[in-house]
Amino acid sequence: MKSVYILFASAVLLSMSCGAKKNNKASAGTKLPVKGDSSIFKPLTPPEKQYYHDKAEAAYHKILGSHFNGEILVAKNGQIVYEDYHGVYDFRKKTPITPETPMHLASTSKTLTGMAILHLWEEHKLSLDDYIQKYFPAFPYQGITIKMLLSHRSGLPNYLDFMEKGFPRNRHATNQDVIDYMIANRPKPSNLPNRAFQYCNTNFVILASILEKVTKMPYPKFMKDSVFMPLGMTHTYVFSIKDTANYIPTYSGNRPFPMTNIDCTYGDKNIYSTVRDLLKWDRSLYMHTFIKASTLKMALVPQSLEHPSMHNYGLAWRTYVNHKTGDSIVYHNGYWHGSNNVFTRFVKDTATIILLGNKYNPNNYNAKKIGEIFTGIPDSNDLAPLSESESGL
Repeated sequence: MKSVYILFASAVLLSMSCGAKKNNKASAGTKLPVKGDSSIFKPLTPPEKQYYHDKAEAAYHKILGSHFNGEILVAKNGQIVYEDYHGVYDFRKKTPITPETPMHLASTSKTLTGMAILHLWEEHKLSLDDYIQKYFPAFPYQGITIKMLLSHRSGLPNYLDFMEKGFPRNRHATNQDVIDYMIANRPKPSNLPNRAFQYCNTNFVILASILEKVTKMPYPKFMKDSVFMPLGMTHTYVFSIKDTANYIPTYSGNRPFPMTNIDCTYGDKNIYSTVRDLLKWDRSLYMHTFIKASTLKMALVPQSLEHPSMHNYGLAWRTYVNHKTGDSIVYHNGYWHGSNNVFTRFVKDTATIILLGNKYNPNNYNAKKIGEIFTGIPDSNDLAPLSESESGL
């Protein structure tokens, strides 16, 4: 089974391509990274562009309807075939959502954190076999490596649970507060290291903190200087404790979610971006301008094989492989407060669906069904459960 998944990861990398386009509501205005092999991109013909635009628009309205509040982008060969910006960003000021409106990525942030860690690994600045104690000597949980953090195999307890209950409610916890709390209070682990896959946000908080130790830079600055700006993601940033005065809530109906004591941690969440910027992130993965092809291949090798299925988790990425239909999907959704996000890459068809919503609506996850216009197969793939058991991320 594992060898089949490895073959899938290889096929992912061989099937990628890219380009650029406008739709009927907004122009893409997105430049490709300077480096990389642009010969892999196959431009769509005008009839193809119109076909995918019309199909995507019809599917969007059918699946999401008029209740969607957010931004959506559908791309084929890296080229925008449809995008829409619908609803309100700040309900207090009635600010409309535009192509330049950054929205909370929730757990989709993990893909950027994870690939930043693998970028440092490529530069020989860390080892995936490093134990946490190399960076935090007093950390009480032994035997946990960076690779286990990336693959959710650490067995650590979820900080969203023990910090929300045990940390002062009138304070905004930082990543260091989480680590200090774990050192002082030693909340019970969920499992032994590498015993099983167990999705846990603590893993990526610690990864962001390790990144800071390695680079000697705050995570928000490193991500801006080394990831966002080089890739042209000019509307992307990391929200941290210094930004609390500028907090824009997400919503349940018209009710805003207030800030809690765990709203300023990052690595697992708190990257804000736009669908157009995420398309640039998507293109960088196709063109290997940020991480090497071999590194991405490694990241897609399944690590959660206790219960073999079409679903799996690699290093900071979820995967879905249907060997009967040939579907191969790499994705990572997100859910935090009112954010319901979709980042789905149909790698066999070189198509991508990106949705960012800021008003709680679990129907947003059905946006992946738009992929039927590329695959030609009715969508029946139940991608990655999103529930309170995954702590909203």
